[in-house]
Amino acid sequence: MARIQVYIPDHAHFTTQIPVRVTDLNYGNHLGNDALLSIIHEARMQLLGHFGWSELELAGASMIMADVAIEYKGEGFYGDTLSIKMAFDDLNKYGFDITYHITKQNGKEVARAKTGMLCFNYQERKLMRLPAEVKAKIETKA
Repeated sequence: MARIQVYIPDHAHFTTQIPVRVTDLNYGNHLGNDALLSIIHEARMQLLGHFGWSELELAGASMIMADVAIEYKGEGFYGDTLSIKMAFDDLNKYGFDITYHITKQNGKEVARAKTGMLCFNYQERKLMRLPAEVKAKIETKA
């Protein structure tokens, strides 16, 4: 069976810490896959906010997720603090990837993830070009 492998670039644009809550646990008493997806969504909102953007206001565009990949590396438990190092990667004319390198307080790797984000006009229901201002800001910070 082929396994997903998520590439984590050397550079990072932003790092945040998010605690594992009791509601993030599954029946195995560890961090559930659905909760991890919610945690990376929160981390993405913090990353965008750091740049003065949001998912609905990205220099005149909005964003829509095209794909997501998660490569699990270890377990997370209640009380762990996850450190999430994020980077914009693979910029193209309609968007970019965001990578997430997730470790816990002892440095052990929990997961690697990638979300493919596209610029989208929700009123017209169609893709938009990545604003030049966004591209320039990302490339300057890389």
